[in-house]
Amino acid sequence: MTVSEHMLQEAVERLKSSGVRITPQRHAVLEFLLNSETHPTADDIYKALEGKFPNMSVATVYNNLRVFREIGLVRELTYGDSSSRFDCNTSKHYHIICESCGKIVDFHYPSLDEVESLAEQITGFDVTHHRLEVYGVCQECKKEKQQII
Repeated sequence: MTVSEHMLQEAVERLKSSGVRITPQRHAVLEFLLNSETHPTADDIYKALEGKFPNMSVATVYNNLRVFREIGLVRELTYGDSSSRFDCNTSKHYHIICESCGKIVDFHYPSLDEVESLAEQITGFDVTHHRLEVYGVCQECKKEKQQII
């Protein structure tokens, strides 16, 4: 059994234990997310699966993503006015975002827990979480720009 198959099996069991029925569409959306490394939007998922499920609507994809988010199987990433993206990697990690094409890549760095602690001490807030975003230009976009010059 591959890692993604094992992760899919665990996710399905988690959904079942939460009382969520596993429909073919729900299974397909979950499998797509687990195999994706691109942090897809709901529309990306819909377009990828519409050939296999011609009767599935974008609303079905959004509803499934909401269920997955509520159960903790995915994180919703919101960046400004652009569409939300979804990440199956729910461990603590950060993202680097290409300013040219919008590509999002995971990177791991020791958690900045001391920043949360300091913020609590200075402000009196009860900090729940933080988000670090790094921006730049990805290798593919750099190559495209160099070819134009």
